[in-house]
Amino acid sequence: METITKNGLRMPKLGLGTWRMTGAVCQAAVEAGLAMGYRHVDTGQMYANEAEVGAGIAASGVARADLHVTTKVWWENLAPDRMRAAMDDSLRMLRTDYVDLFMIHWPSREMDLPAAMATLVKLREEGKARTIGVANFPTALLRRAVDELRTPLACCQFEYHATLRQPALLEFMRGHDLPIIAYSPLAKGALVEDPVLTAIGRKHDATASQVAIAWLLEQRDVSTIPKSTRPERLRENMEALRVRLDDADRAAIAAMPKDRRVANPPFHPEWDAAG
Repeated sequence: METITKNGLRMPKLGLGTWRMTGAVCQAAVEAGLAMGYRHVDTGQMYANEAEVGAGIAASGVARADLHVTTKVWWENLAPDRMRAAMDDSLRMLRTDYVDLFMIHWPSREMDLPAAMATLVKLREEGKARTIGVANFPTALLRRAVDELRTPLACCQFEYHATLRQPALLEFMRGHDLPIIAYSPLAKGALVEDPVLTAIGRKHDATASQVAIAWLLEQRDVSTIPKSTRPERLRENMEALRVRLDDADRAAIAAMPKDRRVANPPFHPEWDAAG
C-alpha cells in the first residue's frame, strides 16, 4: 500500500474510518481490518469509540510503530485547557503514548484561532502528537491558520468524493503541498450503486464503491478512510487498491455533479462559495 511521507507523516493512503462504530462491533471491525492489512485507523473524540479502537489495536498484536492512528478534538473543546484534557483522554483510551495525527475536528465560530493553533503546536512539541492538522476548515480559515499564523499543519481532512470537489480548497492544498484525508468517499452510501461508477466498475471487474475509492487513491497525496463493520466490506474496500482507472473513466467521473455535500451539520462553517 502506498504511504504518504510528507510533513512528518507516514500515513497509508487507505485508512479505516470508525465514525458511528461503537462497542464490541467497533473493536471487532478494527481487529478485522488490521488482520487484513490496514495500518491507518481514524477515530475522534466525538465518535465515543476511542476505547474500543484502542482495545482493537491492542488485541490485534500489530506493533504500535507500524500503525498510523488519527484522533480529533471536538469543536466544543477548543479552548487550550479543554484541548489538552481531550488529548490526555484520547491517549488513555487509545492505550498509547502518542497519536500520529491530532486534528481539530470542526472549527468553532467562537474559537480563539491563534490559541487553538498554538495549543496544537505545543502538543506536537511535547510528543503527544507526531503531527497536527485540521478538518472541515474552509479555505479562508485554513489560509489564516497556515499563511498568517504559520501553523505547521501536516495535512487536512475534509469531505471529498466523486460528487463533491471543493475546488478552492483543493487549490489551496495543492499550492501549499498539503496532503488530504478524504472522508465520506462513498458520500454516505450514495455512490454505492451510482450508475456511472457501476458502469466503470464493470470494465475492471470492480464495484462502484471500489471505483470511487480508487479514484481518490490514484490522486497525489490523497488518503481516504472508508468505514464498515462488515469484514466482507472491509475486504472490498481494500481491494480497491488493485483497480486501475483509464482516461475514459476519469472523464466520466469528472462529468459527474461535484456539488453534493453530505456532511453539513448545523454548526458548519461558512463554506467556500464554489465548494
